[in-house]
Amino acid sequence: MILVNAPVVIFDPALSVIELRAERRTLMKRLWRGVAADGTEFGFELDGPLKHRDTFFQSSTARYVIVQEEEPVLEVLIGDLPASATAGIGWAVGNLHLEFSSEATRLLTPDEPAARQLFDRIQINYLPTIAVFRPGRFKRSVSAPLVDELGPSHKH
Repeated sequence: MILVNAPVVIFDPALSVIELRAERRTLMKRLWRGVAADGTEFGFELDGPLKHRDTFFQSSTARYVIVQEEEPVLEVLIGDLPASATAGIGWAVGNLHLEFSSEATRLLTPDEPAARQLFDRIQINYLPTIAVFRPGRFKRSVSAPLVDELGPSHKH
């Protein structure tokens, strides 16, 4: 088993990629084990969580990349919604202490009964779908930069 302490910062993008698939809740942990697609076993002893598409190990022939598994989510398409409506939806989801993320064209939250009840109550159309859910990621428009987390002051 290979021990991993941090993602690889400088990697060779020309190397072939071997995936290690993991659930979002596993990626949030500091200590865990996983097996890559080629059968290589890894132990993770991390200072901080790995993220989807992080390279975590590199050999002379391949680089090993985390692939977060898709999960059931609820999608709210925000196309023509005004910013105030989008902010209101985000506030309502956060007020229930549900996880949330926004992309340029949609809002996502895990497919949970509380989220469905909320959207039904406030009359928001939603679609159940499957996606890689990365809470705390916020993109306000196609051209805006991605804000990857809520920041160090936001702790639970």
